[in-house]
Amino acid sequence: MGMHHGGDPLRNIPIMSDIAFPGINRSIVADDGDAFTFCSTCAFSRACLSQGMDKSSLRDLHMLVEHVGPLHAGDHVFRAGDPFEAIAAVRAGTVKTCSVDRDGREHVLGFHLPGEVIGLNGIDGDRYPCDAVALDTVTLCRFSFPRISTLAMRVPGLQQTLFKLLSRDIGTASVLAGDWSADERMAMFLVGMSRRLSARGFSPSRFQLTMGRTDIANYLRLAPETVSRVLKRFQDDGLIRIDRREVELVALPALESVAAAMLRD
Repeated sequence: MGMHHGGDPLRNIPIMSDIAFPGINRSIVADDGDAFTFCSTCAFSRACLSQGMDKSSLRDLHMLVEHVGPLHAGDHVFRAGDPFEAIAAVRAGTVKTCSVDRDGREHVLGFHLPGEVIGLNGIDGDRYPCDAVALDTVTLCRFSFPRISTLAMRVPGLQQTLFKLLSRDIGTASVLAGDWSADERMAMFLVGMSRRLSARGFSPSRFQLTMGRTDIANYLRLAPETVSRVLKRFQDDGLIRIDRREVELVALPALESVAAAMLRD
């Protein structure tokens, strides 16, 4: 990254190897310029600033970052079974995580937006348990997990952030396992997208669905035709406007009402 490691307390910890995310073509892009300025959307930067990390801690964290990309639609960030060595914050674009069962059927586990973290579900073992695939043009900030774990021991706020992010993923999966109607599931998905994007400084009411209807249906455990039917009904009822993949939430409070039982505030 063009920064020297003089005085870095983590200098003796092995830097992750080139196989941290095997299988992707990557180039390390230019540093942000200021060692104490992070991508404004990054989940880690938000946590660090709210914890009042001093410049020394910020410098240590910044020196763990490797910028990766661009990846293009269909490129794998990592594959199930690859050695687990790193987690990454999505810097731009959308990443889908999914697994394939013994019968070859894909199961969509989640969609990760700018500022959100992928790879956390590899912490429990030595290998990633799922695939992570770029849905559009994606750039990432990658962190060697052994190094960030060492830093987290010195910075409690960082460790707390990792736990929160992990528990959020588990919580979403458990909610989707419930007995919910198609309308509730679709409304929850749209409101969830709105809230996640809003938290990162994007528009809460107008955004692109970078994932296809089939992927959305798989994630929500619905049939693709059901997703299309519900979206059309929401549009007919004046709750949303759709133009191809552009979505506008016209009546967000009404959608929140439909999804109320599923939403985790």
